[in-house]
Amino acid sequence: MHPSDLGSGLMLFDVLDVRFDEVPGPALSLEVLSAVDSAWDEMVHANPTLFDGPVVICSDFRQISPHLEVSWSRATYRYRTVRQIPSAPALSSVFVCVLQPALDGRLLVGHMSRSTSSPGAIQFPGGNLEPPPPGQEITTSALRLHAAAELAEETGIDAAPDDLALWVVARASNGNVGFFFLAPSLPVEFILQRHASVVLAERLMGREPEFAEVALVADAAGLALLDGQPADYLLPLLDRFRATGQSLELD
Repeated sequence: MHPSDLGSGLMLFDVLDVRFDEVPGPALSLEVLSAVDSAWDEMVHANPTLFDGPVVICSDFRQISPHLEVSWSRATYRYRTVRQIPSAPALSSVFVCVLQPALDGRLLVGHMSRSTSSPGAIQFPGGNLEPPPPGQEITTSALRLHAAAELAEETGIDAAPDDLALWVVARASNGNVGFFFLAPSLPVEFILQRHASVVLAERLMGREPEFAEVALVADAAGLALLDGQPADYLLPLLDRFRATGQSLELD
C-alpha cells in the first residue's frame, strides 16, 4: 500500500485491510460545547431540515503496512461545527462514497440540493458514516452496507453490497477520511432513469431529493461544465479512475 500525495493535501491509499478501534471522544471544554450549540442553532435556523443524527469522527489514522488503522469515536452531526471554533481540537469525519460507472466509462456525480448540509456541492453518492449499536464494531463489511444504502437512497440504484469493492481510501487536508467503493458498470439510460424515479418519489412526498441533479463525467473538462463546487476528492479520483484503465476512452 503506497499512499499518493496529490499536492492539495489529499492523500490516497490503496488498501488491503482496514482495522477500526473505538476510543473515547475528545474532551471539550464548556466554552467549546457552548460554541458548538450556538453554531448548530444558527445552521438549523438557516436550514431547518438538518438533523443532529449520530456520526463517526476520526480520532487517529495510521498506516501500518499492509493495513490502515482508524481510531474512531461516537458523536452527533453538530460536532462538525467544532472546526469553526478557534483553538478547538480538530474533529474529522468518516464517510463512504460509491463510484458508479456507466458502460461508456463515465462516473456518476450528483449536485446536492438546497435542503442538504452541502447545498450546491458536486460529489459521488455517499454520506457520513453512522456508528454501530453499542458493543458492535465497525468493519469493512459495515462500510460496504452503508455505501450500498447511500447509493440507493440518493440515486435509486440498488447494488448488492458484496458487489461493491473497496477501491481507495482518501484522507483530506482537514483530516476527513473517505472510503470509496467501486460498483459494477451500468447503462447510462438505466442510471438516469433510476435517479429520475427517486426525484419523483421524494417530491410526491413533499421532500427534496438529496441529489437535485445527476451527471456523468469522465474528466476535468466534463466536471467544468457543471454548475457547483466539486468535492476536493472528485477530480483526483476521476483522474485516477481513468489512469487505472477502468474507464473506457471516450471520443
